[in-house]
Amino acid sequence: MSQIYIEYDFKVSPLVPGNEILIAELGNAGFESFVEHEEGVKAYLQKEEWAENILEDIFIMSSDEFVITFQKTEIDQVNWNAEWEKNFTPILVDKTCAVRATFHEPFNVPYEIVIEPKMSFGTGHHETTHMMIEHILDEDYKGKKVLDMGCGTAILAILAEMKGATQLDAIDIDPWCVENSEENVSRNGCKAITTILGGAEVIPDVTYDTIIANINRNILLADMNTYVSRLKKGGSLFLSGFYTQDLPIITDCCNKLGGTFVTNKERNNWVAAKFTF
Repeated sequence: MSQIYIEYDFKVSPLVPGNEILIAELGNAGFESFVEHEEGVKAYLQKEEWAENILEDIFIMSSDEFVITFQKTEIDQVNWNAEWEKNFTPILVDKTCAVRATFHEPFNVPYEIVIEPKMSFGTGHHETTHMMIEHILDEDYKGKKVLDMGCGTAILAILAEMKGATQLDAIDIDPWCVENSEENVSRNGCKAITTILGGAEVIPDVTYDTIIANINRNILLADMNTYVSRLKKGGSLFLSGFYTQDLPIITDCCNKLGGTFVTNKERNNWVAAKFTF
């Protein structure tokens, strides 16, 4: 006899960091599996665990910063592996860096990152991740100390180590992300990455050559002073997770802290910018 599940298909805007926050809250509410898609995320829980007020304490649903709608459906048991494989297609950036799963054929490019899709994680397809990969490909990381804030699957930290970084800290507020990051770090044979659970308050008291923060505008602004305090003189700060119209606000904040705007990339109204201090 198959287990009956309840599926919630959420549409989330903006996706970053909306999906991550929503998934974290749904997990705490009892949802057990998630499949992200280009408009949001599908969340699943067993019918016997469902209650009419299941979304009552999901705070992001009432946030003014996000628009979230959903449809609820009753379904038979889901083959999670099949769902992940169906929804996760590999990406190739500048014909140089590929991000794929274990069930994809190798690309045979200079940098190939293999991740295992999990119930609560993105797959590197979002514009911000794509642009941050481009930034990393443009930089020299040999012998550098790197901080990856909001690491998610640790894709960016993994790429930075592949490019020669020798000491990296990857931090995320979501325990699932930290767990998945650890798995992906091991899967890609990385030796220099330390994963840490928390926010800006857990950043080690060391100085970095490069800090990568792909989060969202409000968190970036709130934590900018902490980031700058951990940068070496002449260090680089890469920021993403915000829209084109937010770039002047981000730039003004960096300028007030002694930073200089260097360049930025744009994809579909999303921005990834580089500053030096």
